[in-house]
Amino acid sequence: MFMYYWDPTYILVLIGIVLSIWASGSFQSNMSKYSRVKSSIGLTAAEAAKRILSDHGITNVQVKMINSGSSDYYNTASKELCLLASNYNSTSIAAIGVAAHECGHAIQDADGYGLLKLKNAVAPVCSVASNAGIYIVIAGLLVGISSLCELGIVLFTLGVFVTLLLLPIEFDASDRALKILEDTGMLKGEELIGARKVLRSAGMTYVAAAASSILTLLRLILISRRNDRN
Repeated sequence: MFMYYWDPTYILVLIGIVLSIWASGSFQSNMSKYSRVKSSIGLTAAEAAKRILSDHGITNVQVKMINSGSSDYYNTASKELCLLASNYNSTSIAAIGVAAHECGHAIQDADGYGLLKLKNAVAPVCSVASNAGIYIVIAGLLVGISSLCELGIVLFTLGVFVTLLLLPIEFDASDRALKILEDTGMLKGEELIGARKVLRSAGMTYVAAAASSILTLLRLILISRRNDRN
């Protein structure tokens, strides 16, 4: 019922939206800017990814080009490093930075990085629980059962946990990527600075998502408590 009228807690939702728009805009701006700057080494993002994987002795990961989707990614289950078509054959420092970041995830996987293993284990269950939690809270408010609201809030908290868990994973992958790019000389000087800006702004989209989830959780708690008082 709280979805259908204005109440002061909506300000928390608005703050989350503003943060997400700002973070996404910052990333898109940096990505657009540095996608137009070609690397001096002349490698495509796909070539850079294959070289990084080879240098780390990772032979079971396939670098693939994808024609659809909103972002590049590394799939731990299929061992596929997937790059958008706009990045795959690009020699820009933005594309190489993104490819190196995904290699960072592949290296985490190969190293048995604990947080990545934990995320892979709990994310599917937590995602389902979090989505169900919202509807359970709404049901609890509609029928006036506080214990149902509390259950929904607990389930939604599991989703918040995953968004927080992603932060160290993503920043670690970026740190690994930037160190590799610097140590191998794939990017140098201003090129490395540009790649860092791209990856840091990408990381901020995860920070914004986590903040938005926390604000939504806070809103659910406030509404539930107000409903109890009434």
